[in-house]
Amino acid sequence: MTEQAKVPAIRFAGFTDPWEQRKLGDCFEFLKSNTLSRAGLNGENGTARNVHYGDILIKFGDCLDGERSDLPFITDDTVLPKYAGSILREGDVIFADTAEDETAGKCVELRKLPKEPTISGLHTIPARPRFPFGTGYLGHYLNSDAYHRQLLPLMQGIKVISVSKAALQDTQVRFPGLSEQSAIGAALNEIDSLITLHQRKYDKLVIFKKSMLEKMFPKDGESVPEIRFAGFTDPWEQRKLGEIADKVTAKNLDGNITEVLTNSAEYGVINQTEFFDHAVAKESNIAGYYVIAPGDFVYNPRISATAPVGPIRRNTLGIHGVMSPLYTVFRLTDAVDGTYLSHFFKTNGWHGFMKLEGNSGARSDRFSIGDATFFEMPIPVPSSSEQHAIGSFFSRLDNLITLHQRKLELLQDIKKSLLDKMFV
Repeated sequence: MTEQAKVPAIRFAGFTDPWEQRKLGDCFEFLKSNTLSRAGLNGENGTARNVHYGDILIKFGDCLDGERSDLPFITDDTVLPKYAGSILREGDVIFADTAEDETAGKCVELRKLPKEPTISGLHTIPARPRFPFGTGYLGHYLNSDAYHRQLLPLMQGIKVISVSKAALQDTQVRFPGLSEQSAIGAALNEIDSLITLHQRKYDKLVIFKKSMLEKMFPKDGESVPEIRFAGFTDPWEQRKLGEIADKVTAKNLDGNITEVLTNSAEYGVINQTEFFDHAVAKESNIAGYYVIAPGDFVYNPRISATAPVGPIRRNTLGIHGVMSPLYTVFRLTDAVDGTYLSHFFKTNGWHGFMKLEGNSGARSDRFSIGDATFFEMPIPVPSSSEQHAIGSFFSRLDNLITLHQRKLELLQDIKKSLLDKMFV
């Protein structure tokens, strides 16, 4: 390692000294961890708390505020005395030594701890610094690519990937002076706080939307919704889907349209290449695909956890495309607001009909229902003005959710860039 390589691409003003490099085993002493599974933990009470490797991998960020994280209690009170010498302190770090992928070795720095004694759990490697580090520095550094790429050749296993304590202790830890460490930790902690703030706002909006979808459309067997905008009191009609829409049967016989679309429960109508990372359909066989226009609806019979009878989504891409004949494409013919209807299909208000009239068919991953029966589906229809009000409300809510999602992604990108450039 050359002298020039001992400093990162980005540094705070006033810091010019070279960074130090030592083996991890010279910087930390390892503590004992227990082997308790989730069955030995609870969320209610106990005399000690536990840090589980699954939470490090999925739930926790780079630094852990144990006072706010709801660490689980250890159910058996006789466990703690066996680990009296390994009770965790602020500043300790914990590695998850096992994962299903290359996230093995993910680490968390303990910043605050609950009042109860806390010990490290199953598939973890707890370590205590032998000398002081700046708050937040270790959590961010040990999860950066600058450090984590050292672990990749040390990982073992195929279905389950693991990294050993012996392998960890020979890795190299690089760090600047204490004041520069603290500056780095404080900056990245601030970004983490912003990310957490926007994540919470995003999550609350998603939950709020889910609740409003349930309350602003009639539930199965009911004629009006639980919540309505002021001024709307007229009863809702019930129309059959076939009365307000026609099945699209026009095919791409001349091959003029080459944009192949698919319908995803999570992402809606989307370009097939974007969804699968490659083109599934070949130009030679898309002549038999249906032509889908902007505003058309698509039913995908593929079942998933989020779409138990398959999703119905609207083409909002603003382009014509082609869609596999495995899907049912339909186009509105009556004065029903397409935006209103697209949000109705995001509720489960039509699932009861599908489950009653259809079945999972020969393939358990696909729902089976005939076209004639499908178009008998009852659709709740309020007045045109109430349709517009409902559609506009959910569209504005979607825009707000998208705004927070983009802010969140931007902050995550900024943090990733800083992690790449602030460490060596």
